[in-house]
Amino acid sequence: MEEILRFEHVSYAYEEEREALLDVCVKVCAGERVAVLGRNGAGKSTAIKCIAGLLRFQGEVLIGPYRNKTLEAKRIFGYIPELPVMYDSLTVYEHLEFIGRAYGVKDWKQRADQLLERMELSDKVKKLGKELSKGMQQKVSICCALLPRPQVVLFDEPFVGLDPHAIKELKQMMLEMKRQGCAVVISTHMLDSVEELWDKTLIMMKGQIVASRTRREIEEYGENLEELFFSIT
Repeated sequence: MEEILRFEHVSYAYEEEREALLDVCVKVCAGERVAVLGRNGAGKSTAIKCIAGLLRFQGEVLIGPYRNKTLEAKRIFGYIPELPVMYDSLTVYEHLEFIGRAYGVKDWKQRADQLLERMELSDKVKKLGKELSKGMQQKVSICCALLPRPQVVLFDEPFVGLDPHAIKELKQMMLEMKRQGCAVVISTHMLDSVEELWDKTLIMMKGQIVASRTRREIEEYGENLEELFFSIT
């Protein structure tokens, strides 16, 4: 499979603290779903933020052939943070219009309507960002990230705050993304939430990847992911 995301010897340290990431190397292929697991503080969110270009790190992150902070890279990846941030004075629909026009998505209106319907936001399009609940903000964040049809999508604790219907729909969308060749990277400490959503899992502890398994390896070796996770962490 074609490699779409490369994390090369990435390290990052917060001021006056131990390193949050220490020489991390990761490769993700097109159509691959990767679950990044670990306890709170293991470095999962820091790794996601490095890929998204939000932190100054040592090492290199490539999305496709492009360095992650270039415009070319930003055009082909989407990022759903753990804590969504809305523009207070934009409506739900204006958020998607902003993304659609910024990314030059030709059919953005049709695409926006489809995503809003799937996330059960069609009746909330005129609500302002400041009027939305946490769960609704998360849904809008998902719609905005997926609108340009990215080749790589980063999810940081994506199911927190979502209602059961939205969780089911998002899992279905992740399956569709895989079939379309989009790479999906999910950071979480909730193993049961991603049980059926990964092709490869990375277990992090103290800023390092301490174990890596594909689903095939887990099945062939007769391992149990939950038991493996707790034995390591």
